[in-house]
Amino acid sequence: MSGNQAVLAPELAVSEWFNTSQPLTLAGLRGRPVFLHTFQLLCPGCIAQAIPQVQRIERVFAGSDLQIIGVHTVFEHHAAMSPVTLRAFLHEYRLRSPVGVDLSEEGSDIPVTMRRFGLRGTPSSVLIGRDGAILHHAFGVEEDLALGARIAMALSAPATELRSGSAEAEGCGAGRCEAPAMTGAA
Repeated sequence: MSGNQAVLAPELAVSEWFNTSQPLTLAGLRGRPVFLHTFQLLCPGCIAQAIPQVQRIERVFAGSDLQIIGVHTVFEHHAAMSPVTLRAFLHEYRLRSPVGVDLSEEGSDIPVTMRRFGLRGTPSSVLIGRDGAILHHAFGVEEDLALGARIAMALSAPATELRSGSAEAEGCGAGRCEAPAMTGAA
């Protein structure tokens, strides 16, 4: 992101969820870093590179509080990529993390979440910080080492207590947060 302007991630628009007992929202996941990856069943780069990378991320970061979310973002071959086909795909590729079907709107070939995030195609990924801000946005597959480092940095960021008040009232502003004055320092 340019400057120090944090851009909050827009909310997901999902018509159906897999691998989770209840729908997920980015607002509900505040306090945890989120790795959001988008894919299509018939995308060669997704099958050959992105899905295996997501499987590695699932294994490597299994003990952390990273939330991995897949979004099946269909912008072509709609009839071939139904939820029934997706369910079989998730089973065959053994993806364990939650996967949502990007919401389609009549009159648009580009699904809602894809438009909201400004994604250019699949595979794409977005790393979201504990505060809900977009930390990194990528089109295509990044090198494992670079992506792992980005995720590790997001995980190492302190989990801040989230309140329903204004951050300005808590000593935060101008892109930074000031610690309260020390009392009784040794």
